[in-house]
Amino acid sequence: MRYTHLGRSGLTVSRLCLGTMNFGPQTEERQAFAILDTAQAAGINFIDTANVYGGSSHRGWTEEILGRWFAQGGERRERTVLATKLFGTMTDRPNESKLSALHIRRALDASLKRLQTDYIDLYQFHHVDRNTPWEEIWQAIEVAVRQGKILYSGSSNFAGWHIARAQEIAARRNYNGLVSEQSIYNLLTRDAELEVIPAAQQYGLGILPWSPLHGGLLGGVLKKDGEGVRRVAGRALEALKSHQKQIRRYEDFAAELGQEPADVALAWLLHQPAVTAPIIGPRTPEQLEASIRAHKLKLDADALKRLDEIFPGHRTAPEDYAW
Repeated sequence: MRYTHLGRSGLTVSRLCLGTMNFGPQTEERQAFAILDTAQAAGINFIDTANVYGGSSHRGWTEEILGRWFAQGGERRERTVLATKLFGTMTDRPNESKLSALHIRRALDASLKRLQTDYIDLYQFHHVDRNTPWEEIWQAIEVAVRQGKILYSGSSNFAGWHIARAQEIAARRNYNGLVSEQSIYNLLTRDAELEVIPAAQQYGLGILPWSPLHGGLLGGVLKKDGEGVRRVAGRALEALKSHQKQIRRYEDFAAELGQEPADVALAWLLHQPAVTAPIIGPRTPEQLEASIRAHKLKLDADALKRLDEIFPGHRTAPEDYAW
């Protein structure tokens, strides 16, 4: 496993981050434990979750599974850089969502209890809160840092100007601010290249791409025994209909390379200079092993150029759309 620093911080993380959103609703606990053990044995030390994971009927379920995994001992917690998130609604009571100082305090303590740990390495804002001033947010985070409950702060689903605003207010308070941004970023969805990635680079944030395979559409969906169209639904099905020609060209190119499409998609992300670690979300140990294989794949300049031709990206705004 290869490692790098998370953004401008001194924190060392693996080049793959294990996402756990499937644990509970789609992956039962025993298999989740097997995936976690396999990942840790392979050198993946970076695990991401969120307090809302588990579904609307059992929010917190995924954190509870992780807590029971840590409780088995064997230095599982000590060998993990643990990231979780807050923002989403946990109950129907007031102050049980978003980023008020009260919710940050309550959500953090609840996550610590479910995760059976004393501290969280990376505490992330799952979405921007337009109604809470950054002065309040950072004050609450600074208190948590002083209490030893969190070490670093990160964001998710922020626009570029949200990152800039957060960092400027943090600088006024002599606080480090954000060290990472989780954003949807993959060959098919490259909007982050307009402003999010440039802002992250300017302020020293590491990019943690979620949905690196775009819901499976970059994982060879058209060539899996003709099952591709039947295996996807909803937004993924609409995206498949809109981009079917591109995806077919992409799968053909992966075949030219002698590689699996999913491996090429992950490798492409790891060749992007702002990316720290794609967030992989395996439902089975076999899917995890495939991702571990992909992180070692090298793409040459010609391959990267071909991928840009199939899935055109963006230049930094405003040059992308103005002179």
